[in-house]
Amino acid sequence: MDQLSLFENEGYNFPEELLHFEPAYLSQEAADDLFNLLIREVPWQQTSKKMYNRGILTPRLTAWYGDECKTYQLGGKTIIVNPWITPLKELKAHIEEQFHCTFNSVLLNLYRDHNDSVAWHRDRESELGDRPVIGSVSLGQARNFDFRKVDDHTKKYSLLLKHGSLLLMRGDLQEMWEHRIAKSSKIMKARVNLTFRLITETSLA
Repeated sequence: MDQLSLFENEGYNFPEELLHFEPAYLSQEAADDLFNLLIREVPWQQTSKKMYNRGILTPRLTAWYGDECKTYQLGGKTIIVNPWITPLKELKAHIEEQFHCTFNSVLLNLYRDHNDSVAWHRDRESELGDRPVIGSVSLGQARNFDFRKVDDHTKKYSLLLKHGSLLLMRGDLQEMWEHRIAKSSKIMKARVNLTFRLITETSLA
């Protein structure tokens, strides 16, 4: 598969070493089963953040899973994690073995419909370490995953993340590029995204 062809834009190629993309990492059956399980059993919560001196609800639901009896300090916040459930732990182990990386947690995001989103950002908290590897698995509704270069917003790229796909982000991606899931004018069904991460041991309590 010619990965660079996915990112060509006006003669500029997205750096190949920053991403690995597999559009059908999970089989249809495996993706269906995991999606249905997570929708049904995850204790989804809606968080808020302070903006303009008032709390704003985040436009998606979230949940964390990781080592049992742990809390994570991430970006100045204390995050309580749910203990691993078998399907998530097995998927983590499979990605680790195939791509020679290590994760100790996963953030789950539930985009309920086309109104849910995540704004432009970079995953560069100090607790994730230098040049973090993040494994992102998508389930359910296909959504566009947008990138733009931090110092040149004319350089923009999109990947359509389909049901069962895997996107591995690595290298200087979090330093040089921002990413988002935008709201859509089209009616969309639910999407679950899993981002496997390694949070440094000094951030565990």
